[in-house]
Amino acid sequence: MNIKLTGSNGYIGQLISKKLEEKGHSVSGIERNLLYRDTKNLQKELQYSDVVINLAGAPILQRWTEKNKEIIYDSRVVTTRNVVAAINGLPNSQRPKKVVSASAIGIYKSGYSHTEESHNLDEGFVGKVVKDWENSLNDLSSDVQKVIFRLGVVFGRESQTIKNMLLPFKLGLGGKIGSGEQPFPFIHEEDVVSAFVWATEQYQSNETFNLSAPENISNKEFTRSLANQLNRPAFFTIPAFALQLIYGEAASLLTQSPEVSSEKIQNAGFEFNYPNINSALKEILG
Repeated sequence: MNIKLTGSNGYIGQLISKKLEEKGHSVSGIERNLLYRDTKNLQKELQYSDVVINLAGAPILQRWTEKNKEIIYDSRVVTTRNVVAAINGLPNSQRPKKVVSASAIGIYKSGYSHTEESHNLDEGFVGKVVKDWENSLNDLSSDVQKVIFRLGVVFGRESQTIKNMLLPFKLGLGGKIGSGEQPFPFIHEEDVVSAFVWATEQYQSNETFNLSAPENISNKEFTRSLANQLNRPAFFTIPAFALQLIYGEAASLLTQSPEVSSEKIQNAGFEFNYPNINSALKEILG
């Protein structure tokens, strides 16, 4: 297939591109500047493609200044709106058959357990970004299939999350965040890639899925598992106020989280290679 990617230079984009190319598909990234400009040039880029994979989005774990909020929002919502407008503007015979888009579990309200049908949604900045991001896809022409993945925290050897944690944990300075009781929905990078490939090649319905490992753990349980894998103690606690000094409002991404169910995607036929935290960390640290 001829596949186009937004966010192709990002960490996940590169992994998905590589896997799709290994499977014989033609994959090319869409230049970032095309996603913000008049959609005519974007139309030319998407013309006659089979699948569009939408991964564009600036890092969200940074201080939420007004400028950064605008960048975070526009990099997801404005770009997705323009992709949809470009596809809809093409003649039927030239449109891609499918759009597979990233989203985030940040759409859900923290402190509760959620399936994809949950209406208990986050009312803050992250909730607005993710809701508008997904709603931008509602205008997609009905003859184009749409799959949305709400991702948990992605773990992998090159993921920033793991890189940031490894040194303090190896030095015996690791620890839970705040109480440690907050849910910690995670997914191994290989399962993210596999899910996008599965949706691209096999899945044939319009659907939204939680893309998070089947095992529900807390931050405290993650801390214990990582420390055990490294054979190091992890007695410390990172207080919420310390994170707020660094990240401001964005510290809530680390101190609060929803719990999510991945039962729906498993029932649809997708199988996780790393369904629990021990198997995921064993592969990453092995």
